[in-house]
Amino acid sequence: MQSLLVYGLAALAEIGGCFAFWAWLRSGASSLWLVPGTALLIAFALLLTLIPTEAAGRAFAAYGGIYIVSSLAWMWAVEGVRPDRFDALGAATCLAGAAIILLAPRAG
Repeated sequence: MQSLLVYGLAALAEIGGCFAFWAWLRSGASSLWLVPGTALLIAFALLLTLIPTEAAGRAFAAYGGIYIVSSLAWMWAVEGVRPDRFDALGAATCLAGAAIILLAPRAG
């Protein structure tokens, strides 16, 4: 359960940080957006180190599903674009894969 909280916070940090760069480069926002954007991306990287696993790659792989679901939620909440059924199906598939990676019993 703690991992889901950390992944959720990491997703918010990464998406917020990337959105700040998007706003600056694609939407003409002030370069001041880069300050919180950079801080959020650093927070994202630090948060992923809190995932209890012996392999960084496994933490990153499981995070992928959380990131996809969070990105679609951001698209809906912040950008006002409602996900369609294909977005939902793809996100559910990715989330199932992330759960398998994160929750599988491991020898060891």
